[in-house]
Amino acid sequence: MRVLLVEDDELLGDAVKTHVHRQGHAVDWALTRIEAEESLAVTGYDLVLLDLRLPDGSGLDILKTLRGRRDETPVIIMTAHDQVSDRIAGLNAGADDYLVKPVDLGELQARIHAVSRRYGTHKLPAIVINGMSIYPSERRIADAGGEDVALSSREWAVLDRLIARKKAIVSKAQIEEALYEFGAEVESNTVEVYVSRLRRKLGKEAIETVRGVGYRISSDAH
Repeated sequence: MRVLLVEDDELLGDAVKTHVHRQGHAVDWALTRIEAEESLAVTGYDLVLLDLRLPDGSGLDILKTLRGRRDETPVIIMTAHDQVSDRIAGLNAGADDYLVKPVDLGELQARIHAVSRRYGTHKLPAIVINGMSIYPSERRIADAGGEDVALSSREWAVLDRLIARKKAIVSKAQIEEALYEFGAEVESNTVEVYVSRLRRKLGKEAIETVRGVGYRISSDAH
């Protein structure tokens, strides 16, 4: 899932960005209204985390612009504890949820999952590979013994792309595109490196190589 964080408080913004990124999502961070509007104009997002009080205007205007052009991208407002009026105005303008500052990162994660389920964001199915149960929407993998298997956000990006096209071949270029979303520096062997890491964690047979074409999830995955 690709998230736009709009927050001018650098301490809070850094904490939120780091936390959301660790959950396996790509995060772009805008500190001003202008930066946010420029990002929204050129990039499609699955979710916007929106501060209302920005140094060059109101986040509420960003929300109104989105809804005015029938853009239904989910928006979670982050607002000051004592600004009840802000929360009401945001919900009336089309926000899907709100969080009270200071933001609790555990609650933020729960709200993101709730909005994702509600709007069908990140709809990839759970699958089983080599006895491992993979739940992309929960960012969770359990091995045959029930123990968790941890992946980095970029490893998830590659695995997501493969799962999304479970019965098809995914080209190297398509995997590189998924890694670019996370700001990763993509070199000539980057895809091979991440595929190798996934095989170490999921099993050598989890990802098949189709020589000269690309990769695909094991045909035994179900």
